[in-house]
Amino acid sequence: MANQDQNTTDDAEHLRKWRLILGQKAEQPGDAPIDLPGPLAGMDATLEALYAEQDRKGGLGHSSPNVNRWLGDIRKYFPTDTVQLLQRDALDRLGLKQMLLEPELLDTIEPDVHLIGTLLSLKNLLPDRSRESARAVVMKVVKQIEKQLKRPIEQAISGRKRQHNRNRRPRPQDIDWNQTIRVNMKHYQPEYKTVLPVNLRGLSRSKTGLKHVILLIDQSGSMAASVVYAGVLSCILASIPALKTHIIAFDTSVVDLTDQLPDPMELLFAIQLGGGTDIGRALRYAEQLNSAPQDTVMVLLSDLFEGGSVDGMLASVRRLQQSGLTFLPLLALSDEGAPAYDKEVAAQLSEMGLTPFASTPGAFAEVLAKALYGG
Repeated sequence: MANQDQNTTDDAEHLRKWRLILGQKAEQPGDAPIDLPGPLAGMDATLEALYAEQDRKGGLGHSSPNVNRWLGDIRKYFPTDTVQLLQRDALDRLGLKQMLLEPELLDTIEPDVHLIGTLLSLKNLLPDRSRESARAVVMKVVKQIEKQLKRPIEQAISGRKRQHNRNRRPRPQDIDWNQTIRVNMKHYQPEYKTVLPVNLRGLSRSKTGLKHVILLIDQSGSMAASVVYAGVLSCILASIPALKTHIIAFDTSVVDLTDQLPDPMELLFAIQLGGGTDIGRALRYAEQLNSAPQDTVMVLLSDLFEGGSVDGMLASVRRLQQSGLTFLPLLALSDEGAPAYDKEVAAQLSEMGLTPFASTPGAFAEVLAKALYGG
C-alpha cells in the first residue's frame, strides 16, 4: 500500500513538472485539470503570461501596471539567473522595450549585462524622468563587472610583467638580491653563515617603457553584451600604470573614446549601439596610433560582418601585422560562448596566421597578459 501511495505521488509530481514546461497545452479537452498548489500556480501564471500563444486572453499586455506586477512576480518565484532570462525573453518576444523607459519599471528590474546593452541602445529615447533611474541600473551592473574583473586583470598583467622582466644573467648593478637570496636558500653554508648565489636574479636590462593596448569595439547592436564588458575592461586597463590604453568605438563611423577613460559610466553612455559596420575604417584610424608596434597589442572586438570592403579591411590587418604589433581578433567578450560571426572573413584571418576567438571576460585577462609580455 505504501509503495502504491509513493507511486501515485511520483506520478503527480511528474505531471506537474510537465504542466509547467508545456503550459496549458499539456491539458487536453476533457482531462481533469492538473493540480498546481501554491507557488507552482504562481510560477505557471508568470510563465503563461510570457510564453503563451499571442492570441491568448490576458497576458502581460502593454500597460505599466501589468508589466510592473509581472516583474515583481518573477522575482518572487524564481532565482536571479532565471529572472534575468525571463526579462530578456520579455523584451524579445513581447516588444516590451518601453519597460526600460519608465523609472517605476526600471526600479523593479533585476539588471544584467544584456539588459544594460538594450538600455544603452535606447538611451537617446529615455525621457528625462527616467535618466537617473537608468544610470543607477547601469551603475549597478558596472560595479558588479568591476568587482569580477579588476583583481584578475591586475594580477595577470603584473604577474606576466614580473616574469617578462626577470633576468637570469644580470649585471652587478641589476641584481635583485631579495630574489637571489630566496632562490638560493638551498645553497646556505652554515659554517660561513652565508648563501652561495649560484643562481642570480635581476631586473631586465631592456627598458621598453609603457605597453600600448588599442581596443577597437564594434558597436553594432549584435555586440551589445560584449560592448558593456569591453567598456568596463578598458577602464580597468587605463588604471594600470604600466599600460597606455586607447579605446575606439565604430559602426560606419569611428569615435575615439579615450578621453572618457577611466570612467566606465561616461564611456558606456558615449557609445552608440546600433547601426552598420565598417571595420576597415576603424583599422585605418588605428594605424595612426601604432607608434610603437613592438610594444603594442591591438584587439579587434567584432563579429566580423563587414559592411565596407572586406579586401580593404584585410589589407589593413596585413599592414598592422607587418608592422610588428600583436593583433587579436576577438569575436565576443561574454559568458555565452562562440557567437554568430562571419566565418568566411574569420577563415581569411586564419590564413594570415591569426586566430579569431571568443572569450569570457575573466579568461581574457590572461590572454591579454600573454599577448603583452609573452609566455
